[in-house]
Amino acid sequence: MGTDVEQKPPARSVASEDEIKTLEHAFSELQDQAQSLINERSQMESDIRSLKKRAQRLDDEVRLLKSPPLIIGHLQDILDDRTAIVRSSNGTVFQVSLNQRLEPKTLKPGTRVALNQDTLAVIEVLHDAWDPMVSGAEMVTKPDITYDEVAGLDEQIQTVREAIELPLTSPELFKKVGITPPKGILLVGPPGCGKTLLAKAVANHTDATFIRMVGSELAQKYIGEGGRMVRELFSLAKDKSPAIIFLDEIDAIGAKRLDGSTSGDREVQRTLMQLLAELDGFDALEDVKIIAATNRPDILDDALLRPGRFDRIVTIPRPDEKGRKAILKLHTSSMSTKRINIQRIVDKTEGYSGAELKATCVEAGMIAIRDGRSSVTNDDLMLAVTKLNEKKSAGGRTSSPEALYS
Repeated sequence: MGTDVEQKPPARSVASEDEIKTLEHAFSELQDQAQSLINERSQMESDIRSLKKRAQRLDDEVRLLKSPPLIIGHLQDILDDRTAIVRSSNGTVFQVSLNQRLEPKTLKPGTRVALNQDTLAVIEVLHDAWDPMVSGAEMVTKPDITYDEVAGLDEQIQTVREAIELPLTSPELFKKVGITPPKGILLVGPPGCGKTLLAKAVANHTDATFIRMVGSELAQKYIGEGGRMVRELFSLAKDKSPAIIFLDEIDAIGAKRLDGSTSGDREVQRTLMQLLAELDGFDALEDVKIIAATNRPDILDDALLRPGRFDRIVTIPRPDEKGRKAILKLHTSSMSTKRINIQRIVDKTEGYSGAELKATCVEAGMIAIRDGRSSVTNDDLMLAVTKLNEKKSAGGRTSSPEALYS
């Protein structure tokens, strides 16, 4: 009879500490990798959302570019909450529908609006804008010309400052006396005698908005354009008040009105009539002053010269002996000179304008440079006067009668 042998279970192997540490390290690395993949997935999902939004914006832009252009018009009248009367850019008047998302308070007669090209329905309200030529006429940077650089015109400077600066800086003085301050001044005189230079000095000295415009810029080709620019010019000045408007060469639009004229002349006359209405119309100019300049006052319309429009007419003649001496001293003070006799030059330049005196100094400097010298002598100035006289004789220029500017 055999004996039963007791069977023992196999012995379990016990993991060593090194193996445990290895497994833990591997597990930790897997956790880090899983977390990194989760972060990458989140970042990619965020990028996908951003790209979808960008694609949506680009699709919207493409649709906008493919959409038909809008027509610019003006509201004439509001009939009710849904319909209005508009005038399109070509001048035709229509009854159209209003976009219901527009705020009623923004819709009023005269408002610029964008119209659908097909239905002419009002799509959106546009802000009022001035003509680029008008808005660009505002001087952002003041000129560096001061009154000290306007030599020989002391009396004229005082008149301009009293008529233009004083009403803007001390309006209470006019209220105490009980008078209406001058609206504007007209500078008349031969070319090159300092009319524009004086206006630059005013722009430098005053803190008011300075708007300069040449008269020829207001003479437009199409009917009504010149008058519209005049209205916008004064509207800009009133919006930016206190302001000063400088109209150079005003004779381009201010010539006398004649019975027989071409269509172009009639358009210039319409522009003049709009200017007359703005200068002395129903709407007060208040803190807006006007400076105009011309060298042909004889052709200006009488309505432009009457009191109430240009209250002061300031004559700027050719400089006399004292004025020529002051102008020559001003220009030679910044030059490197040697043994010059200002009085001799003054005697030789009778009838010269301020611009011609400046040209004389420049020519003398060019003569010195041509000879390789760094200083201007009296002979250089005398030779410059001779050359300028030759140019004037060759050009056939004769002095304008001073009675023209009296």
